[in-house]
Amino acid sequence: MLNRILPFNSGVYFLFVLIVSLSSCSNKGTRDSETNRQTEELDLFDSTSVVFDLADIKERGSLRVILENTSTDYFLYKGQAMGFQYDLIQDFANNQDLKLDIIIENNFERGFQMLLKGEADIFAHSITITKNRLKIISFSDPQYEIRQMLVQRKPDNYNKLKEHEIEDKLIRSPSQLIDQEISVKKGSSYIQRLKNLSAELGGDITIKEEDLLTEELINNVSEGKIIFTVSDEDIADINATYLDNIDVQTPLSLPTQVGWAVRPNSPELLILINQWLAHKKNLPDYNVLRQRYFESPKKFKRLVQSDFSSQGGGNISQYDDLIKKYSSGINWDWRLLAALIFQESQFDPKSVSWMGAQGLMQLVPNTAKEFGAKSILNPEQNIMAGTKYLDWLDNYWKKYIEDPTERLNFVIASYNAGQGHVLDAMNLAEKYGKDPKLWHDHVDFYLLQKSKPKYYQDPIVKYGYCRGREPVNYVKSIFEQFSIYQQFIPN
Repeated sequence: MLNRILPFNSGVYFLFVLIVSLSSCSNKGTRDSETNRQTEELDLFDSTSVVFDLADIKERGSLRVILENTSTDYFLYKGQAMGFQYDLIQDFANNQDLKLDIIIENNFERGFQMLLKGEADIFAHSITITKNRLKIISFSDPQYEIRQMLVQRKPDNYNKLKEHEIEDKLIRSPSQLIDQEISVKKGSSYIQRLKNLSAELGGDITIKEEDLLTEELINNVSEGKIIFTVSDEDIADINATYLDNIDVQTPLSLPTQVGWAVRPNSPELLILINQWLAHKKNLPDYNVLRQRYFESPKKFKRLVQSDFSSQGGGNISQYDDLIKKYSSGINWDWRLLAALIFQESQFDPKSVSWMGAQGLMQLVPNTAKEFGAKSILNPEQNIMAGTKYLDWLDNYWKKYIEDPTERLNFVIASYNAGQGHVLDAMNLAEKYGKDPKLWHDHVDFYLLQKSKPKYYQDPIVKYGYCRGREPVNYVKSIFEQFSIYQQFIPN
């Protein structure tokens, strides 16, 4: 893999520090915030400038993407990763046949530094494109235009007031913000806009920089913890659908363009993103995606406030308690078992496959009966029998694979395809010089080969043809889903 390291450009570093300072310091900063900023600048100074473009990314086979954990970018709903930016970047990665590696980072400064250090390839957030940022970071063509809106709390008794009485108590002119304090997200473009607004008005606006998500600050306004914040219009409108006591109708800027951020020395990646984005925006599903997340407020309100949303109740499914109960009996992380159940049935207890597998864990009737399920569609009995079967598979593979972490791959593959096909792949791996006790790039490789006559007709193969791509992708998908659950759900 080509990983070209260039000597660090001190001029670029100085410019970055200057821009970060201008965009993120508050009018009345604290000593702690100055110390934090100095620490971040020191980290950047010790870094190198990495050239890692499209060809290198394709050779690596994965796209490293920064997403924010918000109700518009990236969140969990009924076990499924969702979000406008997540859906877009997943489509882009699939289009390029790349695995998507997601990094959750809610701080713009750290996100930009991660790009420059080569720790990520794309910051897939609706980032305001400004002149200052363009000096250090490249941006995709704009996704859309957005205004910055003041978020303020309605009067306590607004339900009992007439509309004009509410209006009298709200700020509708930016000049009314003189001598007011506004809390905004650290490193956001809102800081510079408020500074410009203060200069335009000829009066002081105190800017308090917070290391919180904009959605968290909006919630703080709703709860009366802070008086004002600033938000992009789309995020403000969404939050206003389920926070009835906030007002988001006062614009503080003209429409500004937003896009994804990439390293300046990744021109091939940037060209590909722009080509893909231009094509994507002309497809009907782009407008459907926009409508799903931004233009259906009532539906979105129900989704975000659901007990099964990481933004609401923080549960994966309505069967979490059962999953925790039975996963503990086989020493599995409950989120891994949840990932397997999601892969099998998407948590539908009445799911029936074309092969006759049934219930949450898609058990065939004979297996369900063998492991104690009297009613295969009963959620608890299904999970109980399914975990007993997983435990049986684990004991089966112990005589072959000592490492419990490595053994999980063999157990999960066997749950999908049966242990016989996996044994065949192990024997093929040993015959052709691979390690039969390692899954990735060893046994899984020969499981894939079992769809070819040369391999499934080999005398050492006992179980014949296997469409190996299915169990290999099954294992991969479950661990990817598990990784997503680890990001959102505490153990």
